[in-house]
Amino acid sequence: MEAIEAKNLRKSFGPVTAVDNVSITIPEGGIFGFLGPNGAGKTTTIRMITGVLIPDTGTVQVLGTDVDKDPLTAKLKMGVIPENGTVYSDLTAEQNILITAKFFGMDRASRERRAGEILARLGLEERRNDIVRTFSKGMRQRISIACAIVHSPPVLILDEPTTGLDVYSRRLVIDTVRHMSEQGSTILLTTHNIEEANALCSMISIINKGKIVATGSPEKLKKTFDTSRYVEISFDQPVGPGLFSAPGITRAEPWGDKWRVFTDDPDRAVKHLASASERDHLTIVSIATSNPTLEEAFVRLTGDV
Repeated sequence: MEAIEAKNLRKSFGPVTAVDNVSITIPEGGIFGFLGPNGAGKTTTIRMITGVLIPDTGTVQVLGTDVDKDPLTAKLKMGVIPENGTVYSDLTAEQNILITAKFFGMDRASRERRAGEILARLGLEERRNDIVRTFSKGMRQRISIACAIVHSPPVLILDEPTTGLDVYSRRLVIDTVRHMSEQGSTILLTTHNIEEANALCSMISIINKGKIVATGSPEKLKKTFDTSRYVEISFDQPVGPGLFSAPGITRAEPWGDKWRVFTDDPDRAVKHLASASERDHLTIVSIATSNPTLEEAFVRLTGDV
């Protein structure tokens, strides 16, 4: 049985087709990434999978239950963190978790035990009795996640869960996603954070302009364009983009205190950079070549340059 099976989903809003014949099959276990630039159709697809939107055409099953025909049973199998987290601002952190657990039919002892476990895991134990409206965005998002996982759902769906979070909150969210996967939940994660998807996901689908343009493991997608390499280099003083103008170099981008120089011939690019630095009296502080990146595959597949 598949954890999620979405077939031929279409959704239009007036003249705009947001999702165009999208099919996704996610086996039980593991973390599945759903990537795409802003406006690509990720959130609309997630809303159809979770039953928030009714597709114009197509079907969705969650662990064998049709979301349209039996929405209550399907939703009981899911934990969902929407793009904009939903928490009750006038309740405490613990009250939010307890009331959500009650919605899922958990008995009182189980609710209280589970709330304590999750608050500790998400670093909120000391704030359990504080009103949520006093919390930062990152803390509110942690409460949203707590509510989504309180019933240990077999399927966990997260829509952009780390967008705009501070480093500490982001790390806690990612650790919680990994923990839920280890506990047996199947995770569907939408994001436009390429490194996050690369670190977490065993399989990825990329959507662009409402259509799936590629599906595969991160390593397989990286090799889609196996001529794509970059040289990462830093100098002892600032340089301009003109330094990187040479045959075989496709583009150069600032990367912190370094430059990433994309090329289909790393050997040729390194020799050019060494020659150019000597000519301009520059000292190379560091230099390294890299294999194809998921980011480069994403850019090529979506045209989101």
